Parts: sequence; C-alpha cells; structure tokens
Amino acid sequence: MSDKTLVSNARNYREIGEFWDTHDATEYGSQEPVEFHMDIRLHHRYFAIDDELCLKLRRIAEQRGISEETFLNSIVRERISQIEQGNRIE
Repeated sequence: MSDKTLVSNARNYREIGEFWDTHDATEYGSQEPVEFHMDIRLHHRYFAIDDELCLKLRRIAEQRGISEETFLNSIVRERISQIEQGNRIE
C-alpha cells in the first residue's frame, strides 16, 4: 500500500475504513475524470429452475466436486451441441 490514499489520506486499511464510515463516495465522484471499458458479454443471466431439479443438480455437482454453475453450464452446453448437430434425443 502506498503511503497515503488520494482521497482519505489514510495510511492503512483501518484508517480507510474509518474514513468511508463517515463519508460518501458521491462527494468525490467529480474530482478526477476516469475512463473504463466494459464487455457486456461477460454478464451472467439468471433463469428459474424447478426446486426438485435444483436439489438434484446441487447433489450431483457436489459429488463431482464442481460448482452448480459449472455443472449446469456443461449440461446445457452439451445439450445445445446435440441439438445443433441434429441429434435430438428427447
């Protein structure tokens, strides 16, 4: 950490926390222009899933040692690939 932060003049993380406990970031928003880029393709999408399916998904993902998100994405990716190849397995 540098000697002091630009806004709070804090010397450590505790002082930074104490400063922001009593200040609002909107007070400092116009101090310095910033530029940033955002790739909206990285956003997550959320879909409702049946409770029973969710429980099964969670159990299987846990057994495989992977996250529910990873497991669900692999299932959907595999199924979409099958459909795109014309191998419709109903």
